[in-house]
Amino acid sequence: MSQSPSTNKNPQADQMADESMVRCLAAQAQAVWPQEKALIDRYGLAANVTVLDMACGTGEFSERLARHIGGSHVTGVDLVAAHVEAASKRCGDIGDRTRFQVGDAFALEFPDHHFDLVAARHFLQAIPDSELAMKEAIRVTKPGGRLHVVAEDYSMMHFHPTGELDCDDFWRHGPITFAQKTGTDLRGGRKMFTMMRELGLEDVRVEHIVVDTTRVPRATFAAIWTAWRDGYSDAIATKTRFTADEARAYFDAMIGAIEDPNGYGIWNLPVVTGLVPVATR
Repeated sequence: MSQSPSTNKNPQADQMADESMVRCLAAQAQAVWPQEKALIDRYGLAANVTVLDMACGTGEFSERLARHIGGSHVTGVDLVAAHVEAASKRCGDIGDRTRFQVGDAFALEFPDHHFDLVAARHFLQAIPDSELAMKEAIRVTKPGGRLHVVAEDYSMMHFHPTGELDCDDFWRHGPITFAQKTGTDLRGGRKMFTMMRELGLEDVRVEHIVVDTTRVPRATFAAIWTAWRDGYSDAIATKTRFTADEARAYFDAMIGAIEDPNGYGIWNLPVVTGLVPVATR
């Protein structure tokens, strides 16, 4: 199952650090959090829960979780120093319960069995060896603790109408091919249940967050796709059959479907959770 280790731990570094990613993270959090919060509430976490937010970005999730669970202590790590700085500023008024640091998901600087909850959200698709990152997540989770994984899958999205453009074809031969050529996998969401089971987690469950034009404000949904268009069109052109202008045209067609009052768009996000077994620790 494991991919071959890559010498480049962050092959999408330029895209992750671009200003468009900051816009993307903000819009994603606005779209996802209302449904994600309900899933987290089902975990029955203690008020003093300790949480690791792997690849925390600008701290959108960390902040929301820390404010939602008032006694929680949240640590965020990210490779992008500017994101870590932004996260620290975002949570400045709750700095006694939050901290952020530059960190590597493949080699976390925390002891074994350290956190009650480890969240790996929206990033496994952008790294070359998601299984290695998952092993690190398991290592730092307490026995009986939980992993919370938002595992993107870029074949789980559809839009209509998009005119003469076949957006399913674009995803397969555009972003998904781009990812393959950088050693990453944009269809990992469907594989996460199997991975977590084979890594020994218990009570592995799959829920879904549905980002669509009936559940999420169209402007919020469109903002995610606009940020992707701005951050990835040029990169897609370097490794696929699509030119940058063609990539932008496909993104614009999907944005048009989202913004059209009679149009429909959906991005289905698997949320896979599991418990670190107690008996083997």
